[in-house]
Amino acid sequence: QVQLVESGGGLVQPGGSLRLSCVGSGSMFSIYAMGWYRQAPGKQRELVASITSGGSTSYADSVKGRFTISRDNARNTVYLQMNSLKAEDTARYYCNAKLVAINYWGQGTQVTVSS
Repeated sequence: QVQLVESGGGLVQPGGSLRLSCVGSGSMFSIYAMGWYRQAPGKQRELVASITSGGSTSYADSVKGRFTISRDNARNTVYLQMNSLKAEDTARYYCNAKLVAINYWGQGTQVTVSS
């Protein structure tokens, strides 16, 4: 079992930045592929960024060049640095830990981009 707790969301103006954090429980955190997903009202949950256990990253086209995912296995933490935020980035952001067919989810943190 892995428990995930996200933090760092909030209200930010367009063009601003936020850094989301996700802390995982357990001693096996480093073997999981980690991802950040988001879900806006009335829309499906979508993958924003992911990072493998080896540190390889991938991003949705909509956030490439603006968001950066990273992980610190010593702290059992994965981060999502979000820069140049846009109104369309407004959503609830969820942390995901994946190992083969096993998925764990956090409760999410709300990000609202508005002036």
